[in-house]
Amino acid sequence: MRISERTVGDVTILDLEGRLILDDGFEPLRVALNRLIGDGRRKLLLNLAAVRFLDSAGVGLIACKYVTLCRHGGQLKLCNLHSRSHEVLQITKLLTVFEPFPSEADALRSFSSAAPV
Repeated sequence: MRISERTVGDVTILDLEGRLILDDGFEPLRVALNRLIGDGRRKLLLNLAAVRFLDSAGVGLIACKYVTLCRHGGQLKLCNLHSRSHEVLQITKLLTVFEPFPSEADALRSFSSAAPV
């Protein structure tokens, strides 16, 4: 898993590339998210455009960090889900929890329109 980090305004975007599964991608993403949360970043966007595969461990990690951010008054959103990743989140009923967006621009606009944290 390759993770590129960039900032647009007060939103930190992680561009993920590869597979987000227990044996590949899980630990690097966990470390990156823990660091950002620890640094006080409260608006995080995961760009999943280049994520080829997502398993239950990856979904669990995203859910765990979503809860952590919510407890700290933050937000975690997803964009550019491939159909397979969308299907995994739909089956697990997590599409009702996460805010997935079809594009990065849509996701960034949603942070602006959200209530201040």
